[in-house]
Amino acid sequence: MFSRPPTFATRLAAPCLLALLPACLPASAWAQSDALQIYARLNVGLEAMQRDAADGARHSVSRLSNYRSVLGLRGGEALGAGTRLLFQIEGTLSPDTGAGAIAARDTRIGLEGAWGTLFAGNWTTPYNSATSGLDPFYPTTAGYMSIMGNGSASNADNVTDTASFDRRQKNSLHYWTPTWRGLSLRLAHGFNEERPPDGARPALDSGALLFERGPLFVSVGHERHRDYQGPGLTDRGTRLALAYRFGDTRLAVIGERLDYQARSGSLRRDAWYVSATHQMGAHALRLGVAKANDGKGDAVGNIGFAAAGPDTGALHATIGYDVALSKRTSLFAFHTRIHNDARAAVDFAINGLAPETGAKLRGTAIGIRHAF
Repeated sequence: MFSRPPTFATRLAAPCLLALLPACLPASAWAQSDALQIYARLNVGLEAMQRDAADGARHSVSRLSNYRSVLGLRGGEALGAGTRLLFQIEGTLSPDTGAGAIAARDTRIGLEGAWGTLFAGNWTTPYNSATSGLDPFYPTTAGYMSIMGNGSASNADNVTDTASFDRRQKNSLHYWTPTWRGLSLRLAHGFNEERPPDGARPALDSGALLFERGPLFVSVGHERHRDYQGPGLTDRGTRLALAYRFGDTRLAVIGERLDYQARSGSLRRDAWYVSATHQMGAHALRLGVAKANDGKGDAVGNIGFAAAGPDTGALHATIGYDVALSKRTSLFAFHTRIHNDARAAVDFAINGLAPETGAKLRGTAIGIRHAF
């Protein structure tokens, strides 16, 4: 026999009973849940930008730019035996246009305990997160992603932004070990859920070994992209970073090698990044310089901003100043320049200017940042 469909009264009573459930159960049944935290970062700047083409043509623009503002919530629940559920839902937020997406940034659900942290979702790769904190201009227009990592893929899968090693990866599984005497390991796998028409089965593997004790920070990262450029072709990125804090001054240096296998041939590009920050009470001076060497190999055309051959290098330098108005609010300013060699076309990784080869880019920004 078929049961009768629920009456209107039954449908009305169900949500009411659910709403009363917390009051009916003992307080201990709900005490294990962590307080839900709502947080945000609002980060915008007024920019005056200029692009000088190799033929002397000049293009200027004044604009209000968003520096990856976010709105999110996170929390967890103690499950007993030292295990805790954790979750986070983080979305994009654009104060300049009003646009946004509820879960387009670091979003996850997982478990953590004495054995480490295991979670799945849409999350920044270990290769990326191991060094992004060493760039004092990340993630603004002046960020080092113009050269380091070869562009920025803020929300990517295995078939989008395939040149970039600066990634937040969809459909990814992550494991972080506990920290032991300052040493920890982070691993991630991006599942090969996409099925391109060429028969490729693209997937990602990323890892970073971190050491942090006192003023010293060291990291080694490696990431592999399988079939990103086509079936049977593998791209690899390797990055070594060292930072040290001398009182109120922190110095950092990063070296990176990117190896691509394209249908037309191979491409290898080495790059370096040096940064310095000096804190003076509420005031801070910041400097960042990224240098891409000429690409090596026989690949034809560009892979992201990189290309093979002479005169394909670029230099990106930025100087800036911050002043903290409170623990959550600061004002900042920076001036940034990209100098492309004759056959290079490196652009700002976010809020780009779409340069032609050999172009010189520059810009000055003043902005405000608030977090809660």
